[in-house]
Amino acid sequence: MKLVIGLGNPGLKYKNTRHNIGFNIVEYIANECDIKIEKNKFKSLLGEYKQGNERVTFMKPQTYMNLSGEAVGEFLSWNKMTSKDIVVIYDDISLDVGILRIKQSGSAGGHNGIKSIIQHLKTDEFPRIKIGIGEKPKNWDLADYVLSNFSKDEMDILESNFENVKNITNLILEGKIDSAMNKYNTKRR
Repeated sequence: MKLVIGLGNPGLKYKNTRHNIGFNIVEYIANECDIKIEKNKFKSLLGEYKQGNERVTFMKPQTYMNLSGEAVGEFLSWNKMTSKDIVVIYDDISLDVGILRIKQSGSAGGHNGIKSIIQHLKTDEFPRIKIGIGEKPKNWDLADYVLSNFSKDEMDILESNFENVKNITNLILEGKIDSAMNKYNTKRR
């Protein structure tokens, strides 16, 4: 069993904000697999399908970003899974809009959702896909920026990468994270 987690905040108020790009991408991948993410369990919305012999669950934690680890930890504990069985998809302000970065492990890098997951799993050893949302403008508060909407041009750039994130996710689920990093990690900031 594998778990693909998109990080974000629940509710229409946050639907298309920068911080919710993880939710948006997981919804895209699920739609491409003809899966509905609507089962409410483990403080999350869940949907699942079979990829070969592997059961894959999509998760959108409903705990709000800063408590995402609660939902992830409960799911893994109940299903007797480890951190190596997950892929986390989330926003990164240190990358330009649309830039992708795949990592096998690492610190939270200031991202509170990842920080929560690390705290609850007691490890930073889990695959992740970071999607650049752009650096916050100088006079903006960080919270206001990550909770702001993308411009149309930014959304076009991001959506043009959704298929790449789907392909990366599939490679990671197949145990080919090195191939994914070699092919999709971009050189630009």
